[in-house]
Amino acid sequence: MSDKKCNGWANYETWNVKLWLDNEQGTYGEALDIARSARDVGYLSRELRVWVEEMTPNLGASMFSDLLNAALSEVDWDEIAESYWEEAHEGDEEEGGEA
Repeated sequence: MSDKKCNGWANYETWNVKLWLDNEQGTYGEALDIARSARDVGYLSRELRVWVEEMTPNLGASMFSDLLNAALSEVDWDEIAESYWEEAHEGDEEEGGEA
């Protein structure tokens, strides 16, 4: 099996979703807000997946709908969640450790 990595991410689908979420200020800010309010990375992963799936257009039953769903099923949501978690909680340890 070939290595599917793309630009440092698990695969093209993961890289593409992260790229598009980061590319728009509104979605980027919303992703960080979701990460700040999440209790852990696993929860964040599930929340991000649901959020993105809610954004998908309703294409009805079609070849294009099947392809879109197949691509979204390949996304490594945990990898994206870890990235947003780290960014959203950057400096948390430093703030808690200062007196």
